[in-house]
Amino acid sequence: MPNRLLPTVLGVALAIGTASSAYSDNYTAYSTTAESITGNISMDDFSLVFQNGETLIFDQLIADNFIVDGQRVPASVFSVENPYDPELENGNQLCGMGDVTYVANWAAGDGLSAVAVFTGNEPPASSDEMCASYIYQD
Repeated sequence: MPNRLLPTVLGVALAIGTASSAYSDNYTAYSTTAESITGNISMDDFSLVFQNGETLIFDQLIADNFIVDGQRVPASVFSVENPYDPELENGNQLCGMGDVTYVANWAAGDGLSAVAVFTGNEPPASSDEMCASYIYQD
């Protein structure tokens, strides 16, 4: 007897996978560092994908706010599932000072978003702890 449930399950899984990737936000490199190191990016609650295809997979959202220049702001702070320092545009690395363990994202002005990366073992509390930051146009 053929398995009639399998095509339905595969169809639902494919639809879910397609829907989740459709909700990624695309950002255009805005700062000089973003243009020369990361290029344009795509980011959602699960990963950060760089222009050259390298990807940081997030483990979990660990905070919904963050201190930037002494002010608490709404932000998303993610732990990285498998920390590493990807090689990106022009042979540059995302951090250059060790494996990236956390990523934070927040509004950086009208139509702009900041992405900061961290190498520490403890979740970052502020932008003072970052090894690099990049600004993107929403």
